[in-house]
Amino acid sequence: MLKQGITIIIAGIFLINTAFAGVTGDVKNSVNELFRIVSDKKMKTHEQERRQALKKVINAIFDYSEMSKQSLGKHWNERTPGERHQFTDLFALLLENSYLSKIESYNNEKIVYLKETLDDNYAEIKSKIVTAKRDEYTLDYRLLSVNGTWKVYDIVIEGVSMVSNYRAQFNRVINDKGYSGLVKVLQTKTSEITAS
Repeated sequence: MLKQGITIIIAGIFLINTAFAGVTGDVKNSVNELFRIVSDKKMKTHEQERRQALKKVINAIFDYSEMSKQSLGKHWNERTPGERHQFTDLFALLLENSYLSKIESYNNEKIVYLKETLDDNYAEIKSKIVTAKRDEYTLDYRLLSVNGTWKVYDIVIEGVSMVSNYRAQFNRVINDKGYSGLVKVLQTKTSEITAS
């Protein structure tokens, strides 16, 4: 259920290669650090150290709290503070660990930035990805300024929002199994990822 979208996220957020300043520059700096870690020969022989370094950068890029809130949609307001914290932790762990298995699959894809739009604390970066085979598809980043730092809270691939995609999936599970059912699904998924 949750695999769709994860690959899409990876295909976008880890492939930045441009010279923009401002919001785009902030994201680029973080992604360049990911590339440096993945390419570091010493890190390749120290998997635990490499994964911790990657996690640190990944956690700095994404606003898991906003992602969780928007992905849970109307059900967020029904949750207690404790439930919100638990859901955010589970969702973040799922995304974080899923990214780690995908980062090293980078295959010389390039990203071309088309437009950067700012609206108070929100920003959107419109771009396109060009693969090694010269295929192209659109990729838009939606960011929120959190304490002066721009963080990604949604990615839109070919017009499909990651947050909206998760919201639809989560809503179906909640309607079918209740909120506790969704928590169990997330716990199972994160356990599988951690175990592997």
